[in-house]
Amino acid sequence: MKTNVILHGDALTQLKTLPNDSVDCCMTSPPYWALRNYNVEGQLGLEETPEEYINKLCSIFDEVKRVLKPEGTCWVNLGDTYSSQRWTGKGEGQPINKIKDGHRDINPERITGLPEKCLVQIPSRFSLEMTNRGWILRNSLVWHKPVCMPSSAKDRFTIDYEMIYFFTKNTDYYFKTQYEPLANSTIERLKHPWRSAKSSKLSKQVIGMTPESFDKAAIKLLADRRRIKRSVWKIRPSNYHGVHFATYPEKLCETPLDAGCPVGGIVLDPFFGAGTTGLVALKQNKKFIGIELNNEYITMANKRLKSYLYENPFFGYDEN
Repeated sequence: MKTNVILHGDALTQLKTLPNDSVDCCMTSPPYWALRNYNVEGQLGLEETPEEYINKLCSIFDEVKRVLKPEGTCWVNLGDTYSSQRWTGKGEGQPINKIKDGHRDINPERITGLPEKCLVQIPSRFSLEMTNRGWILRNSLVWHKPVCMPSSAKDRFTIDYEMIYFFTKNTDYYFKTQYEPLANSTIERLKHPWRSAKSSKLSKQVIGMTPESFDKAAIKLLADRRRIKRSVWKIRPSNYHGVHFATYPEKLCETPLDAGCPVGGIVLDPFFGAGTTGLVALKQNKKFIGIELNNEYITMANKRLKSYLYENPFFGYDEN
């Protein structure tokens, strides 16, 4: 099986060409439902209903599950939309109240079955259907964007996050524990371990530890000055400038690929886009297989990957 390649075509068709149990990790961000028209025949995200979109998307991940090794991991970044937002056939990424589908207009209220202004809950629907199909959901992670797209809506809060779902195929899987620095306030607190009767009682009640064992744990934490990584990740959106305007940042890929794929392993991205997943895989001494429907994005991804490999040759790279 070739690696460090981009397969041109729709995800479902190309995934069927890959052998069973052949990749270590999947990291991807599928086209979101009803938000953008990429003007490519066969694209995902233009389905008339959320149900049709979720069914198509999860059928693609049925194939991902087949090609994933038993110890493999799967990470999916997915955003939501409102029932009154739709795309237009006249350009990319233009939400409007109606969509032109051939010769007829579709009313968004009729499509979603939800009231106007209601969140469609695409990520929740997706994660539920994935578990219905046998995936194990290990984490629902929050990608917090400290710099987010401003909203003109004054009757709700501005959304500054998206979801990342961490799935596994089996209960035993590859995972490299990830750590983050302790907060300064935590470090100061650990310098004064609980010894009073009140804190002793609290330590037993809350964390099942005696004052002595808590003191030892505090000393160890102070020595390491780190803790197991939490599930809200504060990451600025991508500053990559190109034709693909929905590129996720490299930093968003770094933790999943470090945690979920061994060095030398194979990372799959069935919605390759501008190639960010492949780029991060190479930087971590891993291989990749990308699938992309849009020729323009393949050209863009090839340019990015070739530019990196020119400076940092590793496994080699097949430009198709």
